[in-house]
Amino acid sequence: MKKIILVLKIIIVVFALIGLFFTIVFIGMQFGLLNVRGSITERNKFFTGNILNNTLLARPFSTSNRPVYNWEQTPEWNVLSTAFTKDAPTINKVASETDVPARLIVSVVVPEQIRFFTSNRESYKKYFEPLKILGTLSQFSLGVSGIKPETAKQIEKNNIDPTSSFYPGDKYKNLLNYPQGALHDVELYNRLTDPHDHYYQYLYTALFIKQVMHQWQSSGFDLNNNPEIMATIFNIGFDHSVPSNQPIVGGAPIEIGGETLSYGGLSGEFYRSGELLDQFPN
Repeated sequence: MKKIILVLKIIIVVFALIGLFFTIVFIGMQFGLLNVRGSITERNKFFTGNILNNTLLARPFSTSNRPVYNWEQTPEWNVLSTAFTKDAPTINKVASETDVPARLIVSVVVPEQIRFFTSNRESYKKYFEPLKILGTLSQFSLGVSGIKPETAKQIEKNNIDPTSSFYPGDKYKNLLNYPQGALHDVELYNRLTDPHDHYYQYLYTALFIKQVMHQWQSSGFDLNNNPEIMATIFNIGFDHSVPSNQPIVGGAPIEIGGETLSYGGLSGEFYRSGELLDQFPN
């Protein structure tokens, strides 16, 4: 009988400890004590003293006072700067067609390419570094900017739906038209994975930017000079695009040059750096 009572007491204590554990976890989640490092850019040194104001107009650095970032000294960036220069005519063509600044388009693509290069070292060393070209993703996320197929389809839908808060206007509604008789999903995949012609990959990226800019501008917020926020939304998706006068910069953590930056943070650093200004001025 004593043994049974002892066993029952042990069981009660175990369940009590389990309950305490889950209570502590719940409290930690509520107060943000368990957030993953790198997912919010408030924890990165880049944002100290560079918080966006209520009009969402970030202050670009002057030409004579541009900071030098660690990633600018990496071999990965050397490859990317050459590759973007090769793609400059295509990027500028897309910028002209969509009225999205070319530098803003590139600033959204930069973090995805650096993430791809640093996470696929063997492919980077054997192929992309020697040829000085961009990586074209072809599995779950596609193209130079890593657009998911469902995101691409949402971009297409937003582009022709005047009732959508993301609808950018009649001027752009025919940019994604398909040839008559084309198999949609096959054609879309080909558009987003062509390693030799990145036109559509930049076009879908630019239209995502255009649609989000329209949504925010309709709510009274201007994202033209806020690559950090735009890239964050690009990384986390349309569903998380909620116009606000206190947006949070974040996205996937990316390790480059000996430090970890968020997707949005790295985008902002490129945008305000001195890199590729001749091809893509800000």
